[in-house]
Formats: sequence, structure tokens, C-alpha cells
Amino acid sequence: MPGARESLLDAAFAALARRPWSTVRMVDVAAAAGVSRQTLYNEFGSKDGLARALVRREADGYLAGVERALAVHGDARERLTAAAEWTVTAAHDNALVRALLTGCWSERLPTPALRPVAASAAVPAQRRADGPLPSPGDFVALVRDRAVAVLAGPVAGPDTAELARSCELVVRIALSCVAAPPGEGGLADLVRGALHRPAA
Repeated sequence: MPGARESLLDAAFAALARRPWSTVRMVDVAAAAGVSRQTLYNEFGSKDGLARALVRREADGYLAGVERALAVHGDARERLTAAAEWTVTAAHDNALVRALLTGCWSERLPTPALRPVAASAAVPAQRRADGPLPSPGDFVALVRDRAVAVLAGPVAGPDTAELARSCELVVRIALSCVAAPPGEGGLADLVRGALHRPAA
């Protein structure tokens, strides 16, 4: 059973699916999570703190999905294709992930500043949420670096720079498909075409 913090984040995410963030009320989030409004304020400090924690959770969930995709069996091309497909799926299914990856925040979404905010929260998870949030460029680097680490293994060799370029290319192809969905053949064909030889 999820703790109060996760229940509150789930309730905030569900509320955001129904109405713009500006109309989401803290009292309604607390009630939907089955906790007191004081518990909500103890966890997040404010509505902005709740927004930052929600965005941080969705960012972390996206990156965890990238790691799962990279862990599939197969060669480097198949693993990078899986990570690219996850990126497009996650952005399609989750408006917060789409905004994080593209930098395009609609008026329906919370828009917490990417820079860190002053944090005095006693809750460690909230102090982390109050730290810097990743920008679209940060996500490119994070996914590229995770892919290189998985595909190159523990020892970096002379081909690591080429691998890093291939990984970044795939991330950027995936992000372009978030903005403009691919046509016939889909994302997998685009990735395979770009990586005409195995990346590792």
C-alpha cells in the first residue's frame, strides 16, 4: 500500500488529468488521497512544492523506463530502439513527461521553475524535488549517458565516443517523433536507418 506521499502524488496526477493545474485545490487532493490537508502541507509545503514533487516523480519514472528499455535482450540497435519507443510512448501517455522532454508547458500544467528553489523541508524527498529539475537538454544527456553506460559496459573503449554520438542521435530522433509522429515504418525504421551498422 502506498504511503501518504505517493497517495497524494497519485491524487494530484489524477486531478491534473481532469482539470487545469490552476484549478486543482489542495483540499481536494488531500481528500482524494484520504489524508488531512495538514499532512499534504507537511509533505510538500505548498502547492508549488506539490507541483515540483509531481514533476520530479514523472521525470524519475520516465528515466526508470529508459533503463528498463535498455535492459531488453538484443544488440545495441534493438536496445536503443526500445528506449526510443519508450520515450515516444511515455510522452504520448503523460503530459508532464511530454512537457519535460520538449519544454512546451501548456496552461493546463503546473510550470515549476527548472532551477532549484529554497528548500527548508524536513522531508528528504521534498528537498530533492526542490532541487533543479531537468531541462530538455538535460534529458538528452541523461538518456545518452545511461545508454552508453549500459551498452559500453564497465570499461570505456576507443569506440565510446562513436557510441555516445549514436545514442544521442537516437534520443534526438525519438524527441523529433514526439513533436511530429513518424509515418509508415514508424520510429523503429527511423532508428534502424540511422544506425545502419550496430552502435556497439
